[in-house]
Amino acid sequence: MQGRGSLRLGVNIDHVATVRNARGAVWPDPLRAAILAETAGADGITAHLREDRRHIRDSDMEALRAGIGIPLNFESAATEEMAAIVLRLKPHAVCLVPERREERTTEGGLDVAGDEARLTSYIAPLRNAGCRVSMFIGHDPRQIEASARIGAAVVELHTGHYSDLHAESRLDEAEAELSALRRGAALAASLGLEVHAGHGLTYENVAPVAAMPEVMELNIGHFLVGEAIFRGLGGAIEEMRRRMDAARGEA
Repeated sequence: MQGRGSLRLGVNIDHVATVRNARGAVWPDPLRAAILAETAGADGITAHLREDRRHIRDSDMEALRAGIGIPLNFESAATEEMAAIVLRLKPHAVCLVPERREERTTEGGLDVAGDEARLTSYIAPLRNAGCRVSMFIGHDPRQIEASARIGAAVVELHTGHYSDLHAESRLDEAEAELSALRRGAALAASLGLEVHAGHGLTYENVAPVAAMPEVMELNIGHFLVGEAIFRGLGGAIEEMRRRMDAARGEA
């Protein structure tokens, strides 16, 4: 799908479900948030169906698949249970992520190089079903090269470490991490992979990532759901869209 300009925005609505589940209720509805995000300028919706169903539920994925007019990016661990759900729903894209039960959020990238044979077999039926398969990885060249070898269409570079360094005002280290992300993006693009990026991005740190010419999509969720408390979800997304577009335009 062609986005608004050359850089797409995927909005992750996981934490709308987190708020809902905190009360064991049916509100707020993740589908309603996704439709609002679409209206506000999102080019896609991302949702992570975790093994423990701590936020998004199976019924949410079904509702999103049927109820939105923009692509659905189905994040999951590379398990047989998740493969069966993906093959039933056939979302536009599947992003494979590492998952540990005790983690608060995804802590790092997938070890594609260390699990190459299994992942090659795992993604084959997903690709045959028409899903674009993405690997959520760090900028390590070994992981990027392995992602290309197994037949992934996309890599999503983990920006969490950069975001943490930026938030802690460790700016020299943040710049070094940005440089590594830039090299990773360039390598991935040279291998024919589409490059996405995400995790921890905010208004304050998004511009350097948005300016990378190889990056075609940013996936942002937790910050936007939090910012929605203050300016509404539509307004939060519109401001992120504005900052992304400004950074890409300046680049």
